[in-house]
Amino acid sequence: MKRLFDCVAAGAGLILASPVCAIAAILVRATSPGPILFRQERVGLDGKHFNIRKFRTMQIDHGGPSVSTASDHRITGVGRVLRKSKIDELPQLLDVLQGSMSLVGPRPEVPKYVDLWPAHLRDQILSVRPGITDPASIAYRNEADELEKAVEPERYYVDVILPRKVEMYAKYVREQSFASDLRILLATARSLGPANDRRKP
Repeated sequence: MKRLFDCVAAGAGLILASPVCAIAAILVRATSPGPILFRQERVGLDGKHFNIRKFRTMQIDHGGPSVSTASDHRITGVGRVLRKSKIDELPQLLDVLQGSMSLVGPRPEVPKYVDLWPAHLRDQILSVRPGITDPASIAYRNEADELEKAVEPERYYVDVILPRKVEMYAKYVREQSFASDLRILLATARSLGPANDRRKP
């Protein structure tokens, strides 16, 4: 049921979001050199690696840490808007249709951060498809603002934010159901409203 719902909802979402995706693609291409889509290796179901899709929000060949703060100089002007609105995540609907992701599930991390997860939780979290949204995504919608306050953003992410996320990922896996997925999708939609722009975890 979950996979069928993912395919139907992702397909419908791509159709409905196609005008927004087209505008985003044009703006990304027109305002900075480089590809429209950003691809990055992430760890998915059963520990298999895949390349996640997003609209590119950073300058190409930017280097630097894997995490970014709200004022990160690598982020383009259009990229800031795409990130704030979460429009940059829309291409992941293709990953859902492809089967690499689900609409709801633990957010897929890059391999170097997955290696830091406790082994018993790692196996549990990777037993399901990663998702576009989950409780941790809602709680840390404004993660970049929290990282902005840290002296060493990547160290703060590894020492403080990542362990919290891992616990939330594992809790989702233990308690997941079709009904809870629907509640998470509704909560995600509510979190994208203007009133939640300054919401902190």
